[in-house]
Amino acid sequence: MAAASPTEVVVVGSCMTDLVSLTTRLPKAGETIHGHKFFIGFGGKGANQCIQAARLGAKTLMICKVGKDSFGNDYIENFKRNGISTEFVGQTEDAATGAASIIVNSEESVAFSDWQPLKESSAKAGGQNVIVIVAGANLLLDSEDLKRAANAICKAKVIICQLEITPAISLEALKMAYSNGVKTLFNPAPAHAELDPQFYTHSDIFCCNESEAEILTGIPVGSPEDAGKVGLVLLERGCKLVIVTLGAEGCVMISADGPIPKHVPAGKVRAVDTTGAGDSFVGALAFFMACYPSLSMEDMIRRSNFIASVSVQASGTQSSYPYRKDLPQDLF
Repeated sequence: MAAASPTEVVVVGSCMTDLVSLTTRLPKAGETIHGHKFFIGFGGKGANQCIQAARLGAKTLMICKVGKDSFGNDYIENFKRNGISTEFVGQTEDAATGAASIIVNSEESVAFSDWQPLKESSAKAGGQNVIVIVAGANLLLDSEDLKRAANAICKAKVIICQLEITPAISLEALKMAYSNGVKTLFNPAPAHAELDPQFYTHSDIFCCNESEAEILTGIPVGSPEDAGKVGLVLLERGCKLVIVTLGAEGCVMISADGPIPKHVPAGKVRAVDTTGAGDSFVGALAFFMACYPSLSMEDMIRRSNFIASVSVQASGTQSSYPYRKDLPQDLF
């Protein structure tokens, strides 16, 4: 069924306009500091993941809602420039396009082209950020929107969902896809401590970072061993395969079929801006799941780690996401 569909990766999720300030350090509470650069970019976890999958070559479709405003119009054009179907990108007059205010700790002197070979990939400390999001129109995506897109959802190879839209809508989309044999990739971000248990049982891949893992399980994650403990807890809740991303340390994966945690390490690069790196990883993983299903999950994770590592070496979110043509061809 999925093979007959032109769409390989469907994303149900958020669009955010990023308002980015670069500073030499992050401000303390109540403090005003000078930044050295400001720019407006495209973000939102759902759209980020969709853009990265598309740039790697997946045929993608976005299901989301933006405002009937200049940011919303610009976002639709952004999708079109990246070759993403906008058939199910809705516009509403009832709320503004979602926005994210981002502050990044980034020295002016940092080089933006410090790319590394495959064996030395991934991020180290640096380029840290703080983010405040106002979801706006994202929270107006509803069941009727999913019903209109049901055919696309049910014929995809992979669907990605997150939690920047109404959680019940993400769950409905996952269940719709799961019941039709579509591979489901769920990224519980931003994390909710009281997550509906059905998210665990309807996710083929459950992918979270360290902070999300701690919110979900109460287990602080400071090492691959801690991530393995988180994975075991999430398997007990019904997950089939869990990936805990660890930034510079790579990832830990654990599955119901092989309940021994496997650390997939990453090499080192010089991080300029880590904003959106997790979304680059998820989008890349969805691409490999849809387009290279014969690869082992460990291999998919290793390749996705590398792609995310490229993204942290440039400033911005989607603007930092690499295209297939600019990556080592042995990734494909």
